[in-house]
Amino acid sequence: MKGSLFGRFWPNATAVVLIIGFVFPVYWMFTTAFKPTGDIISETPVWFPTDATLEHFRTAVAADHFWTLVRNSLTVTILAVVLSLILALAGSFAMARMRFKGRRGFIIGFMIAQMAPWEVMVIAIYMLVRDNDLLNSLIPLTLFYLVMILPFTVLTLRGFVGAIPKELEESAMVDGCTRPQAFRKVILPLLAPGLMSTSLFGFITAWNEFPMVLVLNKAPETQTLPVWLSSFQTNFGDDWGATMAASSLFAVPILVLFVFLQRKAVAGLTDGAVKG
Repeated sequence: MKGSLFGRFWPNATAVVLIIGFVFPVYWMFTTAFKPTGDIISETPVWFPTDATLEHFRTAVAADHFWTLVRNSLTVTILAVVLSLILALAGSFAMARMRFKGRRGFIIGFMIAQMAPWEVMVIAIYMLVRDNDLLNSLIPLTLFYLVMILPFTVLTLRGFVGAIPKELEESAMVDGCTRPQAFRKVILPLLAPGLMSTSLFGFITAWNEFPMVLVLNKAPETQTLPVWLSSFQTNFGDDWGATMAASSLFAVPILVLFVFLQRKAVAGLTDGAVKG
């Protein structure tokens, strides 16, 4: 009986500790964004803001080029995710359904690309973009984010396509559908969990990317929100209230997207990892 109680206790206790460890920084970020400056710099921690203020949010939104940076971030992120899904659907279907020479090497190449540390290629990418006169443009950022998230998207969707019985596709073709029609009407609806999980991963990856935009886009109006987060400094040091307010605004789209997709996304990541 004691062993049974202990066996139930320690997993729950571990889960509680992990939840606190992950949730507390988010809680502290949001509460600090609403605290007056005096409470933020106080030596005694203020756990619950009593005099909430929106001043830090006004400072964050009033920063130079804020709405332009919002538009830039949404543009490059959404374009990269949509293009990666389109290319990954075709690539994952080919790798899961078709047999061609060099298929195994092609799959290994995608795995290697997924593991590659992109930071070591910053100099080479910068020189390539500079030589093509594309510095301070959103096009290189979009293409870079596309290449960055495409391997994971292809490999994950490949698992989903491989888990769908070929008989469903063949039955649709027997009933008169062409292969593209069978893919659109039969396979594509069954890929919804995989599309959601890969979209969430791609959005988070592209939305949070910082080093590449810092190197390629020096003009303030061509940068994205991650660079904006590092701009709240004064002659007396960092403006932590504005920084936390900006971080909260930056995190809201990801939190909303995750809450909206989390059930399908988590199931999609799990299924795609063990099938195919």
